[in-house]
Amino acid sequence: MSIVSTSEIKLTKTKAGVLRIGDTRVSLDSVIVAFNQGSAPEQIVYDYDTLTLSDVYAAISYYLQHRETVDSYLTKRAKQNKELRESNDARFGHRGIREKLLARRRNVE
Repeated sequence: MSIVSTSEIKLTKTKAGVLRIGDTRVSLDSVIVAFNQGSAPEQIVYDYDTLTLSDVYAAISYYLQHRETVDSYLTKRAKQNKELRESNDARFGHRGIREKLLARRRNVE
């Protein structure tokens, strides 16, 4: 008798290149970052209740089997997120917002 073990994970890639787990909106990034920060799979399921425990274990298993590829993906995503954050800060910066709000309050009163 032989036991066949397969650990499959359904990953969906969005137009923006984000890998989502199964049919959820939870990104592979979120699960792997939580795992690397020491969260147990049960805690990850608690934090992302659209995932099942088997989804989380499959994601972690996939990560451990393809660590170099996933780490490269995570590095790329972190860079994209940083660039987007900087772009948004430049476009919608919060400089002077307090003064604007105080001036608006004075005009209303």
